[in-house]
Amino acid sequence: MSDRPIERPLDSAVRSAQDIRVTARRLAHVHEAALADDTPPEAPPAEPRAVIGESWRRVRTSGLDPDGEQPQRLLPVAELEHRRGTSQLAAVLPVLNDGLLANADAAQQIMVVTDAEGRVLWREGSAPVRRMADRLGFDKGADWTEDTVGTNAIGTALVARRPVLVHSAEHFVRSHHQWTCAAAPLHDPRDGRLLGTVDLSGPAHTFHPTTLSLVSAVARLAEGELRTRHHRSLERLRSSAAPVLARLDGRALAVDPHGWVVGVTGLTPPDRVALPKVPEAGPLWLPRYGMCGLEPLPGGWLIRLGRPAREAGPGSVVLDVSGRDGAAVTVSGPAGSWSHELTPRHAELLFVLAVHPQGRSAAELARDLFGDATRTVTVRAELSRLRRHLGGVLAHRPYRFADGVAVEVRMPPRPVHLLPQSLAPAVVAARRT
Repeated sequence: MSDRPIERPLDSAVRSAQDIRVTARRLAHVHEAALADDTPPEAPPAEPRAVIGESWRRVRTSGLDPDGEQPQRLLPVAELEHRRGTSQLAAVLPVLNDGLLANADAAQQIMVVTDAEGRVLWREGSAPVRRMADRLGFDKGADWTEDTVGTNAIGTALVARRPVLVHSAEHFVRSHHQWTCAAAPLHDPRDGRLLGTVDLSGPAHTFHPTTLSLVSAVARLAEGELRTRHHRSLERLRSSAAPVLARLDGRALAVDPHGWVVGVTGLTPPDRVALPKVPEAGPLWLPRYGMCGLEPLPGGWLIRLGRPAREAGPGSVVLDVSGRDGAAVTVSGPAGSWSHELTPRHAELLFVLAVHPQGRSAAELARDLFGDATRTVTVRAELSRLRRHLGGVLAHRPYRFADGVAVEVRMPPRPVHLLPQSLAPAVVAARRT
């Protein structure tokens, strides 16, 4: 989960049905004034909460009509089943159900789990509320991102990368004003990669100030379960790999399918090795070790380190920041290509280096990322982590992409959507170009 604080969901004094009705009317006035570009009313809150105001600005830029129909193109059944079967969140559904379903039924709400693209994978809870959701297209396979349905807890949490509650007229689309929803992002505890969201939604009168805290706590439990499962799988692989490594001469590593290291011989063990998304047995160029040989192990891979070929260095890099759900870097060379999904901070760093091919000093990068040239220690620490995956791609003194590496940046169609969760000054400036 993100370490950023959870924004307080509206006024914590909102308790009774009358309070909820008053709050809904107040939010409706703010919503109408904002869409009309008028000054919001003086009665507090005088303007939308920051997370809501930022979302409204994004949605208005995309051209979404607050009064229009939002037709849904649900995923085909086969695609929905494929996404369910390959999602890591399938393993933690029992945790989510135990923590939220009883509450959802009692509070006339539904529990929804989406993937990182905002597609609804699972939906359970109150039958009458499910029927209400059907009328909005809020069904399994639906796209619940901001671009499609405007400001809502799921789509806004995916952009903000933190828990979000959206109540009544805080929704951008007027047909959603009768709803309240609270969603928390779910991350892969191994590397922080966004996996999706878990959400509680229901009629606006079911609002309760503790809902967001409940959803956030259950999301943390689910991430803890993923961490435990990961540790168990590593222990199983470690047991089977240990006798193999003991018989080998030279240098070798045993890794799981995602590159997490469980054993080595002849070298200092790293935490992780950057493997292709679909590894295959045979020769493989790795950014930290050069040419290697990949052999299958039960539940993982054996990597034999050979003598690096001089010509087997990376030739090109594609930095893809075009999506709304994360960024990735793809490195290509004589032995093929491999991709690595980036944390938000590493995406910012590589973007700045890509637009400054001549290189940046630590102080310049600190200004680019934090607006503070003194934060060089943080910059160097992040670059050190990044070089574990891109050691053959990045150079230093100054920090830059290595000589001879061709760099391509894939930008989003609209500059305003560039790394939308980033507050780095360099990224904010690039959105305005």
